[in-house]
Amino acid sequence: MSTTATQASPSDSNLSTDPNWWRQAAVYQIYPRSFADSNGDGIGNLKGITAKVPYLKTLGVDAVWLSPFYPSALADGGYDVDDYRNVDPKIGTLEDFDEMAGALHGAGIKLIVDIVPNHSSNRHEWFQEALASPRGSAARDRYIFRDGLGENGELPPSDWDSVFGGPAWERITEPDGTPGQWYMHIFAKEQPDFNWDNPEVREDFLTTLRFWSDRGVDGFRIDVAHALTKNLEGTLPTKADLEARSHGTDGFVDGSHPFWDRDEVHEIYAEWRKVFNEYNPPRTAVAEAWVHADRRARYASPEGLGQAFNFDLLQADFDPTQFRRIITKNLAEAAASGASSTWVFSNHDVVRHATRYGLPAAAEAEGGELMAGKAGKQWLLDGGRQEDVNVELGLRRARAATLLMLALPGSAYLYQGEELGLQEVGSEIPDSARQDPAFFRNKGVDVGRDGCRVPLPWKTGGTSFGFGDGGAHLPQPEWFSKYAVEAQDGVEGSTLELYRAALKLRRRLQTDETLEWLETGNPDVVHFRRPGGWHTVTNFGTGPVALPEGSVVVSSSALEDGKLPGATTAWLVES
Repeated sequence: MSTTATQASPSDSNLSTDPNWWRQAAVYQIYPRSFADSNGDGIGNLKGITAKVPYLKTLGVDAVWLSPFYPSALADGGYDVDDYRNVDPKIGTLEDFDEMAGALHGAGIKLIVDIVPNHSSNRHEWFQEALASPRGSAARDRYIFRDGLGENGELPPSDWDSVFGGPAWERITEPDGTPGQWYMHIFAKEQPDFNWDNPEVREDFLTTLRFWSDRGVDGFRIDVAHALTKNLEGTLPTKADLEARSHGTDGFVDGSHPFWDRDEVHEIYAEWRKVFNEYNPPRTAVAEAWVHADRRARYASPEGLGQAFNFDLLQADFDPTQFRRIITKNLAEAAASGASSTWVFSNHDVVRHATRYGLPAAAEAEGGELMAGKAGKQWLLDGGRQEDVNVELGLRRARAATLLMLALPGSAYLYQGEELGLQEVGSEIPDSARQDPAFFRNKGVDVGRDGCRVPLPWKTGGTSFGFGDGGAHLPQPEWFSKYAVEAQDGVEGSTLELYRAALKLRRRLQTDETLEWLETGNPDVVHFRRPGGWHTVTNFGTGPVALPEGSVVVSSSALEDGKLPGATTAWLVES
C-alpha cells in the first residue's frame, strides 16, 4: 500500500528559501530556561542558546522551536505571558533575541516561536486595567468576566473545573473593595482567558504575529489552538451536562462544546493566514489542538495554520500494530488536508519516551491497547523511582522508535535532551523544589511536568554538568553525568551520534512524501520503503530477524551476525 501527500519536500540545497521547508523539517524544541545558562544565575537564557548554535548545527536539525521566552511570573512555566512583544529580563533582551535569530539563520536553522493566544497572565497590563475598571467596561470586555450565581453573586457562573484542578472561575474584588465579578481561566487562575469576540484582542494578536515575523521568526507554534472561541451565552451547562453530551474519550465531535474546538476558531486562523502570507516565504504555523482526529484537518488546512500536531505515537506503547495503524491513519489525514503530518515522542509536557518505554505496561485502555503515556504518568504518581525503570530497555526502544519516526514523511519534532537518551527525573526532585502549578493545584493526582524540564547536562562534572556556573533551577541527579554531551560527543554508538547520523542521512534520503508498506510475514516486524530505495525495518520483538537485501546505512543498535536484533530499527538503501 502507498500513502501519498500533495507536495514534495524541499531539498537540502533550497531549504532556506523554499516555502515548503516545513513539510519534512526536523524541529528541535528548546525549553529556554533549561537549555543553557550563560550568566550563572541558574536559569537558561537566549545568550546560552546562541552559544550552542554550533551544537545545533552539527546535530543536523532544520529548525528550532522556542518555548515561551516572554516576561512571565512562571505560574505555568512561561505560558502565563505578561507582554507578548518582549523578552523576559531573566533570560535576555530583544537585542539578545535578534542575535540568537541571526546565529540560527546563519547556521541554516529556521526559528519557530510559541504563541499563547488563549490567555494572558494576570500581570498583563490589559488585565490589570480590567481589574481597575468597572463592570461592563471596554477593559473588562477583552477578557471573560461574568456575574456570579447565588443571591449575592457568591457562586461561580458554572461548576467547570480548570485543567490544573480547582474551579475554572476566580472572583475579583471590585475597585470599591466589594466582592465582584468572576473571570474565566481554563488553566491556572494566573492565566485569565481572552475574549476572542473582542476585535481589539484579534487585532492585537495580528500585531504580535507581525512583530515577530518582522524580526525574522519563520513560524509559530500555537498553544491550545482549539480553545480560543467560546459560547457562554445564556445559562451555562454543568459538568454533568457536558459529560452526558460528549462521545466518551472522543469528547465533542460537532463543535458544540462551550469552549473546546468550536468551529468559529477557524475564522481567527483565516485572518492569521493572511498575515503569514504577507511574508516571503510565508510564515508557518503548527497547532497544538487536542481534538478528535476527524476535526484535526481544519487546523492544518492551507487556509488556516497549515499543520497540526498529532500526539498519537506519543501516547502509544512500543507495539507494531499500534505504530502501523497510527502512521497509516495520520498520513491519510495529512494528505486529505494538504498538510504534512507531524511526529513527536517527547516534549515539555510529558514523561520522556526513553523512560516511558522502560516502564511496566500501563493498565489496558479502551480497545485493549496499552498506553505508554498513561504508564509514564502512573510511574510519577507512584513515586517516580529510577529502580522501577528498565533503563537499558527503555533507551533501546526509544532509539528504535525515533529512528523509525525520522524515516517517516512529515515533520519530526524532537525535544531537547532526547538526542542524549536522557531519562525523566522523578523522585530526585523533592516537593520543595517543584515548580509546575499542576503539582501545587492537584497534589496526589498530578506530580507535574518538572521531570522533563530539568536543565540539560553538557559536561560530565561541575556544579550543573555544564549548564551554567551557578547551579540549575531544578535539581539534576548524579546519573545525568553519563548522559552529558561531553560523554557522548564523538563516541561511536552513543545516542547523540545516532541522532547526528540519522538527521544527516534524513536530509539526503528524503524526496517526496510517499510511503509504501512492505509485508514481512512477521507481526513483530514493520517494514516500509521511501522513494529512491530507502527502506526502514523495525523489529518490535525480542529475537533477531533477517534483513532484506540492501546496504545498512544506520541502525539503532548493533546488528547480530547480520541480523536485526529485538527493539532495533535499521535503514537500508537498495544496492
